[in-house]
Amino acid sequence: MNVEQFLGLLEAHPQQALRIVLPNGETVAPHFHITEVGHVAKSFMDCGGTRRKTESCLLQTWVYSDVDHRLETAKLANILRIAGDILPSLDLPVEIEHEVGVVSQYPVTAGRSDGHTLTLTTGLKHTACLAMDLCCAPAAPEAADAVAPIATADKPRVKAGSCCSPTSGCC
Repeated sequence: MNVEQFLGLLEAHPQQALRIVLPNGETVAPHFHITEVGHVAKSFMDCGGTRRKTESCLLQTWVYSDVDHRLETAKLANILRIAGDILPSLDLPVEIEHEVGVVSQYPVTAGRSDGHTLTLTTGLKHTACLAMDLCCAPAAPEAADAVAPIATADKPRVKAGSCCSPTSGCC
């Protein structure tokens, strides 16, 4: 969900409570604060040598001991409007940053209202090889289980067609 869709969802359900559901089904404590609205830009090079860039709008949550605190949809929409000049585009995907043991980032995937509470559903982020054509092209089914019988300096023991073989041109 991008910022424009997220704002539209908040504005379509004014004065409702917010609930954030994490990918494991647990919810963020209802007295959470949004402590940051950030524009996160990541420039990197993938294992195939291609330069890439990703951007997102990151909403950092924080749970404190003031259990009477409740953030409603209109207040969060206002916070996003105030932070508007931080965000270069309303097309950025929205992610929730939350800490339970470790700090994690979850993309907001959906929102649904029951008339009183707007529930934001989050998903998981995953790592992936972005240079599959150079590095991790899927092996043909018959070759997927083939393993070189002996590893030597010039022929390491790797599955045929596997990721990051010495001659793949990546890593």
